[in-house]
Amino acid sequence: MTGLLSNKYIKYGLIILLSVGLIMFTQEIKHVKDPNSMPVTGMTVLGLGVLWLFSMIGIFISDLVNKTSISILREFPVLGWVSIVSLLMCLLSDFFIQAIQAVDFLSITTPILTFAGISVANRLVDLKNTSWRVAIVAVFVFTGTYIGSALIATLGLYLAGN
Repeated sequence: MTGLLSNKYIKYGLIILLSVGLIMFTQEIKHVKDPNSMPVTGMTVLGLGVLWLFSMIGIFISDLVNKTSISILREFPVLGWVSIVSLLMCLLSDFFIQAIQAVDFLSITTPILTFAGISVANRLVDLKNTSWRVAIVAVFVFTGTYIGSALIATLGLYLAGN
């Protein structure tokens, strides 16, 4: 590492900035479609900046602990470090909580699920190397999950009187 602003950190920062931009775009489009939803305000931009900062700190900590000899720290995922940083910072100051509350949760999930779908689609080539039995197991798992979810939802609606 040649310093805090190595190419890797610039790349990660720009990728997270792209995500933040997509979240803001999604929240604005949602507000255009439904004027009752949360609008993009200065506090929203600040909240997205806070989320960006927490993500970058988590990535930096992950890289630091990867150089230690303690295997449990090296194997701890980046998402875990970002979560710990976010938790600690929000415990230290209510300002971070207020800023993040201005970001609509559903606006966050849309781009994140898109990125997850793209990353899974890029790994479809790896499925060629697995046995055909995996496809059968996957069909049963998806079907069981769908039926289980439908049963739980039906039970919930029944208990609610709908």
